Amino acid sequence: MLIQVVGCSHHCTPLEALERLTFSPAETREALDRWRRVFPGVEAVLLSTCNRIEVYAAAEQGDLPDVRQIAAFLARFRGQEATADCERFYCRQNEEAVGHLFAVAASLNSMVLGEPQILAQVKRAYQTAAEHNATGPLLHALFQAAIHTARRVATETTIHQRRVSVASVAVADFARGLFERFDDKHALVIGAGKMAEETLRYLYEEGVRSLSVINRHLERAVELAARWGGQAIAWKELPNALADADLIVSTTGAGKAVVECRHFATIDAQRHRPLLILDLAVPRDFEPAIGELPDVYLYSLEDLQEVCRRNRKERDKELPAAYRIVEQETARFMTELFHRSVWPTIERLRNGWQKIKEDELERLLNKLPQLDEHDREEVRYAFDRLVNKLLHPPLESLREESRKGVPRSLLEALARLFQLKD
Repeated sequence: MLIQVVGCSHHCTPLEALERLTFSPAETREALDRWRRVFPGVEAVLLSTCNRIEVYAAAEQGDLPDVRQIAAFLARFRGQEATADCERFYCRQNEEAVGHLFAVAASLNSMVLGEPQILAQVKRAYQTAAEHNATGPLLHALFQAAIHTARRVATETTIHQRRVSVASVAVADFARGLFERFDDKHALVIGAGKMAEETLRYLYEEGVRSLSVINRHLERAVELAARWGGQAIAWKELPNALADADLIVSTTGAGKAVVECRHFATIDAQRHRPLLILDLAVPRDFEPAIGELPDVYLYSLEDLQEVCRRNRKERDKELPAAYRIVEQETARFMTELFHRSVWPTIERLRNGWQKIKEDELERLLNKLPQLDEHDREEVRYAFDRLVNKLLHPPLESLREESRKGVPRSLLEALARLFQLKD
């Protein structure tokens, strides 16, 4: 009974190499179908995200494909040679593989510690494998335990509550602090860079659906707006766009203020509702004095970075508790796994001796018809005690070994020694 993970991640593989191996949902389904043909009898789950590609494999009996076989399988599927990229793959087995998945699901292995997306990705990877008959009882138990572990980390620590990226802090600590809901808000994104899109992603997850993107180069605004179902606006329409917005994210990198207070005051006079401005540009896109206007809440990158630092410090305090949960759940799962592997042998051993006991007990009682029912019960009790005492040492040894993993050779030796039948 073996479990292993083979894969590569942002910890050991450059982003461009990961991108070459990333699987789309359709490719994942096709790869799982091919896996069943290439490695019959081996359970598999393929987890592919922007920061990791991993194959979790398990088998009740027999051997698992090794790291080079799996790396070559993934590379060939992507139409690549199994060359240098394959050397970056890691392989962890049994307890190390279990602990690794638990840490991944709990977002302790992510590029951004505590990011919430990975658990959903782990669930989706398992569901896809289950739908394509690529999993079995071992990986089912493993992934259910991983989900349970991630939920424990989320509820028993504050890892997931401590946002540490500027974009996530902008939304979770600032935007959510002002607005109770986002589905009725209009967001304006000034600039079309990476920071703008990352913040927009968090806003979209909170419910923002009405949004506009404005950029000096209109074609980039069109691209970003199209990805999020928004509209692109020409740069000359900036004053009107500012007046229409409930929430503004600005990241132009213009080198000087894009919006001056004297101009914005005229625009603000047209408004009669709160406005949140997240100025993530360096230097600032909005003059600081704008934040002094009524119902205008202006936060700069410096404000957000300070919260990031505090959150990171508080989050790091929670790491030992999170890893203790992973260790506890890993130990529990391994005990259950190996107990499952030895339980058939224990049952066959006990049942075999019980049959011998019953036969000998019946033979003895037939020779002693003069015994009353009380005496017969005493004899039965003595036989039961004898069998239990004889069975106790080997059964206790098996249970103790099950905590560490019983070698298959030990189980086979017991089966031969006591002539245990399947």
